[in-house]
Amino acid sequence: MRVIGLISGTSVDGIDAALIDLSGTSLDLQVCFLAGATYAYPDALRQKILAVCAGESLSVADLAELDDAIAAQFAQAAIEIQQGYAPAELIGSHGQTVFHRPPTSQSLGYSLQLGRGAVIAELTGIPTVSNFRAADIAAGGQGAPLVPAIDRVLLRHPTRNRCIQNIGGIGNVAYLPAINHGTASALGWDTGPGNVLIDLAVQQFTEGQQHYDADGAWAAQGKPCHSLVAKWLQQDFFQTPPPKSTGRELFGREYLQQCLQDAADFSLSQADILATLTELTAASIALSYNQFLPHLPDEVILCGGGSRNAYLRERLQANLELVSVGTTDQLNLNADYKEAIAFAVLAYWRLQSIPGNLPEVTGARQAVPLGEIHMAVAPSRR
Repeated sequence: MRVIGLISGTSVDGIDAALIDLSGTSLDLQVCFLAGATYAYPDALRQKILAVCAGESLSVADLAELDDAIAAQFAQAAIEIQQGYAPAELIGSHGQTVFHRPPTSQSLGYSLQLGRGAVIAELTGIPTVSNFRAADIAAGGQGAPLVPAIDRVLLRHPTRNRCIQNIGGIGNVAYLPAINHGTASALGWDTGPGNVLIDLAVQQFTEGQQHYDADGAWAAQGKPCHSLVAKWLQQDFFQTPPPKSTGRELFGREYLQQCLQDAADFSLSQADILATLTELTAASIALSYNQFLPHLPDEVILCGGGSRNAYLRERLQANLELVSVGTTDQLNLNADYKEAIAFAVLAYWRLQSIPGNLPEVTGARQAVPLGEIHMAVAPSRR
């Protein structure tokens, strides 16, 4: 089956689209990557999404309009990624997260992704699976991270224990014990901020002229303040054992402003601040491995936008010392579009009623198929 995967992450830097061919099931899954592209949001729409993520109030009517506008952009991305290829038969769309609340002992979690699947199906003429997090949350889970289930199928090594570390706006890890370890469980959780605080700081320092620190070049000019990082790592989230998930609700603009206030006591330059925020990402990943894994992995395999940040990779390697650090590109799985590929797979599994979550990762009571299916009811507009 030819499937399109779509996602826009917490960085809100565009819609990642992947076109893949899939065969097999969960045991013998075969993935052939055909094309990938990132489609930027119109600037006004991106700013509205970021404002909502930051807590801006809006009416139900405005929420509906925003939901439709995001869906239209996702549909356009799905149409464009197919150009030059035979038509896709299915779309898996994660949508755009604008709110995420982890569960507590008293209540279920709540996670809202805009860009409704029914609109995408209608505009593209292609059946669409969306709202992937809801079923896991209904089963008592965090609703995140969901990608470790795909990582376990595609990326386990016969003899080496691996961590597959995604660094998007938020970081998340899938720990994959070696196949020869038998029934040892995969593990996973959100590790904390990925690029989000770095991106927010760059945007503030440049008054919106730049959105991210390309290749970590700006941070590399500074020097991280390790005493500040040690203070920040005392934050409750980093000490909480998995299952756990997070988002901009915690690591957003308010959190950055507190970081900048803390940094003022050390007279740091902008480059020093960026180096320190980058160190927080790297150190929080390493801390979580040391705290919550049975032992350190043999290798860490990176994906997501942060995998392209040379300075961040350097600092992660320094924090993990003898653990080798690479990217999923080396495993023939595109590091830029791995999350989009994952939601294409989850949609494919949903049609086969194959569970897509890992309860040992999300904390759900049971494994369940993920996503709501929206059939195409209009002629194809491709």
